[in-house]
Amino acid sequence: MKRKPKLGQNFLVDDSARHAIVDALGDLSKRTVIEIGPGHGAITDILAGRCHKLIALELDRALAAELTFRFRDHPQVQILECDVLETDLRALVPAGETADVIGNLPYYITSDILLQLFAAGKVGTLARAVLMMQREVAERVSAAPGVRDYGLLSATAQMNAQVDNLFTLPPSAFSPPPDVYSTVLRLHFAPRFAELGVDPDGFNIFLRHSFAQKRKTLQNNLRAAGHSAEQLSAAWPRSIPVQARAESIALESMAELYRSLSIPPMSYE
Repeated sequence: MKRKPKLGQNFLVDDSARHAIVDALGDLSKRTVIEIGPGHGAITDILAGRCHKLIALELDRALAAELTFRFRDHPQVQILECDVLETDLRALVPAGETADVIGNLPYYITSDILLQLFAAGKVGTLARAVLMMQREVAERVSAAPGVRDYGLLSATAQMNAQVDNLFTLPPSAFSPPPDVYSTVLRLHFAPRFAELGVDPDGFNIFLRHSFAQKRKTLQNNLRAAGHSAEQLSAAWPRSIPVQARAESIALESMAELYRSLSIPPMSYE
């Protein structure tokens, strides 16, 4: 197994871990599963015998060829040599159906992949995902308001999905061993924009401004984004302390403030 650092390749070799990851998706007998970065097929091998259809996205040409040959007699398995960030996931799933996602996300593009999955989940393409990522990133994704790790990634993830932190794997579970621990999260895609009465594009921009400078208060961040002190004072909800920072505020209160400001999304560009 040759490592290609530019692709962030660390291959899962722990047998109990690979089964636990697939088990976390539940019954797949009637499901389409999209696997991101199958590598040498440690998880692919289990999925092939469980799901109705498996679409594996592999960037590495040699690995894609290896998997294509290995699963040549499995008509339910499709190996695509492609970059997940350049792939339209909606085109892989028949209209009216949903798919599940599984994968070991490369550390350097985890956030980019998550944003792509949230976009697909928002339009109903994806139902759930079981994803392995660097432990520190997983802690940020699953963090609750008021703790140190809570930030823009946390808020964005939790506006788009219910996040469950499942378990953490040591470097020894991979070959070659990475320099970090890896955590497995399960996401149930359930966008909250309609529930909280906010438009997705405008609220996402509002969140970016709110978390722009972590050491600044929410008011200061929003003033830096162009809101006057008078606007903020008039719109400020009682549920948010005046000197609060964005990382201490629940999404419900953030949505309340966004609605109170009553500024069209274009004003945030």
